[in-house]
Amino acid sequence: MKRAAAIAFVVLASVSCGGQEPVASHGPQGSPATPDPSTPAQNPTGSASPEPQPATPSPPAFQSKVSKISRDRLPHSWRSGCPVSYQDLRLVTMTYWGFDNKPHTGELVVRDRVTDDIETVFKKLYDWRWPIYQMKLVDAYKADDFDSIEANNTSAFNCRRATGSSNWSNHAYGEAIDINPRENPYVTASGSTAHQNAKKFTERPMKGKGVINPGDKVVKAFAQVGWEWGGYWSGAKDYQHFSKGGG
Repeated sequence: MKRAAAIAFVVLASVSCGGQEPVASHGPQGSPATPDPSTPAQNPTGSASPEPQPATPSPPAFQSKVSKISRDRLPHSWRSGCPVSYQDLRLVTMTYWGFDNKPHTGELVVRDRVTDDIETVFKKLYDWRWPIYQMKLVDAYKADDFDSIEANNTSAFNCRRATGSSNWSNHAYGEAIDINPRENPYVTASGSTAHQNAKKFTERPMKGKGVINPGDKVVKAFAQVGWEWGGYWSGAKDYQHFSKGGG
C-alpha cells in the first residue's frame, strides 16, 4: 500500500514539474512525416510557388498583297478624263495596327509604280505598332473627300482637283496618301481647319495617338522612299498628306 502511494506521488510530481508534451510522430525509421497533399508547394524561401502563366501570343506578321483593280471597285473615284487609267492603278490589301491596339486589314488604291513604296512604309508602321484609325477606299464615301476625312479614313487614290486649285491633285494620279486626317488636318495659313473634329490637332508639334510631327519616324520613313510631307509646306499645312515627289 505504501509502495503504491509512493509511485503515485512520483508520477504526480513529474507532471507538475513541467514534463514535456508528446512529440509528433515521424515516418518509419525517423523519416519526416508524409506532407499533406492539400498544402501548397513551397519554394526555398518558404513562400508558395507561383502558378505558371500562359505565354502571350505574338500578333501576326505584316501581310500585303498587290492586285489589279476592276472598274466596278471605283464607281465614284475614277471616271473618264482622269489623268491616269484605272488599269494603271493597283489595289494594295494589307494589315495595319489599329487605334484599338489590334491588327486589322485595310485597302488602298495607288498607281502601279508606287506599290513597293507603300508596302515598304506600311510594313514599318505596322512593325512599330504605329496606329491608323481605319483604311478604306474613298469610294466607301462616294469619293467625297470631306466625308472621308470626317470619318478619319486613311485613303489614297481619288480623281479630284487639288484643294483650292484647278490642277489635278497627286491623289488623282494615285501617288498621294492621307493618313489619319482627323489627327493630322489640313490647316490654312491662318491656322484654321474645315473639320470641327480636328480643331484640337491644328498645332505642331503635339503628342497624341496617330499624330504625325515634323522629323518623326513616319515622316522619315516616307522620305526614304522619295515621298514628301505636306506638313513642311509654306503657308497652309497638310499634316495628313504624303505624295511622291511632293505636291
